[in-house]
Amino acid sequence: CVSFYRERERMEGSSEKEFHVIHKVPSGDGPYVRAKHAQLVQKDPEAAIVLFWKAINAGDRVDSALKDMAVVMKQLDRTEEAVEAVKSFRCLCTKQAQESLDNVLIDLYKKCGRVDEQIAMLKQKLRLIYRGEAFNGKPTKTARSHGKKFQVSVKQETSRILGNLGWAYMQKTNYMAAEVVYRKAQMIDPDANKACNLGLCLMKQARYDEARSILEFVLQGTLPGSDDIKSGSRAEELLTELDSRQPPPFLLNLPGLDLEDDFVDGLERLMDEWAPNRSRRLPIFEEISTFRDQLAC
Repeated sequence: CVSFYRERERMEGSSEKEFHVIHKVPSGDGPYVRAKHAQLVQKDPEAAIVLFWKAINAGDRVDSALKDMAVVMKQLDRTEEAVEAVKSFRCLCTKQAQESLDNVLIDLYKKCGRVDEQIAMLKQKLRLIYRGEAFNGKPTKTARSHGKKFQVSVKQETSRILGNLGWAYMQKTNYMAAEVVYRKAQMIDPDANKACNLGLCLMKQARYDEARSILEFVLQGTLPGSDDIKSGSRAEELLTELDSRQPPPFLLNLPGLDLEDDFVDGLERLMDEWAPNRSRRLPIFEEISTFRDQLAC
């Protein structure tokens, strides 16, 4: 607390408003403001966590205090503790904060390797979208990244969540399920990064010709984001790896799809709304439906 005021006094000749703008610290002198000062000005994350706890207990900007504390805990590799904090205290937060807390929790699950919980939350977010309950029923929402605000559409959010879900399935080596959701994501809002992941899913299933075709699309610059250096380099690396592989005679231990019927049907309803002239089911689902009963779900 003392150092907080000393820092403000040190900035002789600058107004209090300039101080808060320069350090991106909110105005005031409550525990939340002191926590942000410890985090952003003093660079003392441990002290910041203590003050964030005080802010939560005092009811001082609880929504922001809980989210910020979880982020700082993650930076200190206290991810499991952050998960329990969010789950325990989100009931104190407003309804408007719940969606962003879900995003924080999903990120924490990813960080600490709790893939099953991550998948469950991503599916729940997709269900909210196709029920029309996301974004408070609006077609866009305001998001923030690196201090900048921008608009995100429902389609973009759906594609983003599907991309994250595909990556989570890949961590469980369920490449068939990952392929399904990546294909969906690409139909909604295609980009080069998800195309590379889809190519990798196909490689893992020894479907090398299909993988090559998708990766070459990235290198040809036909997808949004193809001009990104990282995406181009990754596509080249995957093609090099593909060239070194020999297709196995058969696949063993093919994992199940792990996609419930209601989840798939919900995504189909979304696709019907956005592309009403397409056939009801994608070709990939027609292929899968013939041996759904044979797969362990």
